[in-house]
Amino acid sequence: MSAPGQRLAGKVALVTGGAQGIGEAISRKLLEHGAQVLIGDIQHEKGAALAQALGGSAHFLPLDVTDPESWSACIEDVLDQSGGVDILVNNAGNGTGGPIEHQDIAKHRAVVALNLDGTWLGIRAIVPALAARGGGSIVNISSIDGLAGVSGLSTYVATKFAVTGMTKALALELGDRNIRVNSVHPGIVDATHDRKMPSASMERLRKAIERQPIKRMARVEEIANAVLFFASDESSYCTGSELLVDGGHLAGPYRDPF
Repeated sequence: MSAPGQRLAGKVALVTGGAQGIGEAISRKLLEHGAQVLIGDIQHEKGAALAQALGGSAHFLPLDVTDPESWSACIEDVLDQSGGVDILVNNAGNGTGGPIEHQDIAKHRAVVALNLDGTWLGIRAIVPALAARGGGSIVNISSIDGLAGVSGLSTYVATKFAVTGMTKALALELGDRNIRVNSVHPGIVDATHDRKMPSASMERLRKAIERQPIKRMARVEEIANAVLFFASDESSYCTGSELLVDGGHLAGPYRDPF
């Protein structure tokens, strides 16, 4: 039995987009609970600096989740460094907004490549390594926007709904190999990208938060706590599940157009 506070002792975890924001909080949380954490990110300087700051059980691996060859090289590095892997957190993602008739096709395709293809490519690449360890846990970061539509965010919503559906399909497909697949659905999170939003967008967020039962943004650590649950053996009977971390945002009928 692992020591208190060491819920992932002996586990190896790969976190995509792990160099900042929610990904950084996840990397820190999994490390805190005993995992060896591999920070996969396209941001080389940030990722390397974070791994150095976190210490010996954290390592940075360059990873472009939209590139199949980058995934192959990353998994090879994981196996060389750690001998295996037990946990994949598909966190890398982004979005774009605005009326659909004004949306740029290249930006639309870039969001699909990052949010949807990046998750699919990662799972495809890591399944043999997880199976070789006798199973493991995949945690996909979706969104409340992967459960309910939002005006003006059609591409982002479409990709996050796709991640939600992929989670359930792969939970069925991979169960026989003892690989669990679950999704975490953050609401409005106080992360770096939120604070860089235009003032009008921030005002809409503020009004939406006022209508929630919990009238504040989520802290990144609260999203990381949900990931920790699915990554650990405490969720051993959970697969194909979705965990909302949204302050009650989806508990009622109101959704602020954003």
